[in-house]
Amino acid sequence: MKLVITTDCFLPRWDGIARFLSELLPGLAQTMQITVFAPKFPGKLPIIRGVKVIRFPLGTMQFGDIVFSKPEKDVMEKVIKDADVVFNQTIGPVGIAGIRIARKHRKPVVGFAHSIEWELVSRALRYGRWFARTGVRWFARHMYNKYSLLFVPSKEVEDILTGNKIRTKMEVVHLGVNLQQFMPPKSKAASKKKIGIASNKRVVGFCGRIAREKDLPTLHEAFKKVQQKAHNTVLLIVGEGLEKEIPASRSVLRVGRQDNVVPFLQAMDIFVLPSLTETSSLATMEAMAVGLPVVVTPVGNIREYVVDGKNGLIFPRQKVNSLAEKLEYLLKHAKLRTQLGKEARKTIAGHYSWQTTIEKIKKSLSSFTS
Repeated sequence: MKLVITTDCFLPRWDGIARFLSELLPGLAQTMQITVFAPKFPGKLPIIRGVKVIRFPLGTMQFGDIVFSKPEKDVMEKVIKDADVVFNQTIGPVGIAGIRIARKHRKPVVGFAHSIEWELVSRALRYGRWFARTGVRWFARHMYNKYSLLFVPSKEVEDILTGNKIRTKMEVVHLGVNLQQFMPPKSKAASKKKIGIASNKRVVGFCGRIAREKDLPTLHEAFKKVQQKAHNTVLLIVGEGLEKEIPASRSVLRVGRQDNVVPFLQAMDIFVLPSLTETSSLATMEAMAVGLPVVVTPVGNIREYVVDGKNGLIFPRQKVNSLAEKLEYLLKHAKLRTQLGKEARKTIAGHYSWQTTIEKIKKSLSSFTS
């Protein structure tokens, strides 16, 4: 089977889509011939055996923390007209070009809804949110209705898309985590020492893109309140993007983009996701797999796998005081942190295995050639 993957988010720029593809591609390449079309982001592109990557130079157009590329459509067309399926990840310049070329040559287009596009755009902007939300919702509906099949990470996302007049056939495929890679540390103290943090420090952390919709200012303000009482606490930020959203200081450690986030997750005592919008939040699931207690907002289908007080804690969006109170309580109660972390790992292991995810996707993609 010849599979083309089109995306405006890819390695070496790490985000949820890039993490998804970095796990998915090696598994698909075992039985498929794969070509990826993606932007040429700065940094070294990792080699993925059996996968050909064709990248396009970045342009000047930027949205939030993402810089778009201008795809070479003639290059894409030569490959797509000989492909069996186009598997699209984004509705950006590369993704749009892939969809249109595939339709021109009557090739099936399959997509994965990694976000609710209009929610993401409106949360990421400072001004003109209503107009952006309305325009992007219309355009996303137009593009999604060109697909042959759309993977969605939850029934909730399916209901939202259906409610917005997207008629394409949908299949729920829950995201999963590689449990052999994302594991609890043997020693929390040793994990902290490994990344240069003193073992007596308590580490509150975030891992992901630094973007407006992630609402890191709420986390920063809550952390400052917590630190007034817990002086031995540091805030660890793993990721890149709009760095001005959260300034570095002696107690705020920004380590930037990391190809391997596991050592940094293992050094954390608490993981926080203050996002304003998500679908699944793979970053939260990975933190739970590492055995971390998570403090999250009730966005997307997070409410399906985070049960407040059982395997994590939930706080309302943009509520600094609520987040600060939960962090203070967890920092004071080590046994509760351990209990929540164990239940978090158990939840992911029991219901969100990466092997299940990849097998469902492979089966559905292969059905177009059977």
